[in-house]
Amino acid sequence: MTTLIKLEILRVLRNRRYLIFTIVMPVGLYLLMVSAYSGVDTLGGVSVKAYFMVTMATLGTVSASMNTNATRIALERKSGWARQLRLTALPGYGYVVAKIAATAASTLPAIVVTFAVGRAEGVSLSASTWLLLGLVLWVGGFVFAALGVALGYSAGPDSLQPIVMIVYMALLMLGGTYFQFTGSMAAFAKWTPMALYNQLGRVAQAGGPVSGGELAAILAYAAAFAALASFLYRRDRREA
Repeated sequence: MTTLIKLEILRVLRNRRYLIFTIVMPVGLYLLMVSAYSGVDTLGGVSVKAYFMVTMATLGTVSASMNTNATRIALERKSGWARQLRLTALPGYGYVVAKIAATAASTLPAIVVTFAVGRAEGVSLSASTWLLLGLVLWVGGFVFAALGVALGYSAGPDSLQPIVMIVYMALLMLGGTYFQFTGSMAAFAKWTPMALYNQLGRVAQAGGPVSGGELAAILAYAAAFAALASFLYRRDRREA
């Protein structure tokens, strides 16, 4: 299984789609949003540059999980590669574990590059805060890695792309990636997975406490996405 994990990581890092959606796009959007909000001092209790640094780092993480991982799983199912692996000595859970591990590894460059651009733009944090923020965003990305695996098993490659894009855009819009909702919509949006993920990043950045409700909600999403991925994987095995 270790060999498969290494292979999956190398395949992801060499993928042009990964480079575009996970590194180039978040950095480009970060510079664009900072410029668009140049007349605003703070958002979400932190500076505008720090706010969008977190949201664009989480955008890169989610892009790696959904636009790269989900699509590749669907293509491998169609080509018969996933079924071929089941005929080897690889444990039944090995394929899913390898995909999640590859996604986790691929999110690190997205976080590091976005942090580097944020630092160049003037975001100033202590060394311990940078490390804590990076760790929180990396660990939080496992939630969306599980979602990406679930989506990859939810449909074939021909019909998966619109599903992924709808889910992806809904997560970004409700998660406060580009702007913050106000009023009753804000009360709903703050409990969506992307909003909770961004909130964890802002808490790590500002050094404030994480509420028990927010932590419980993100853990519940992680459990739900992992359970869904497990169910769809078993269904795919039965149908193969």
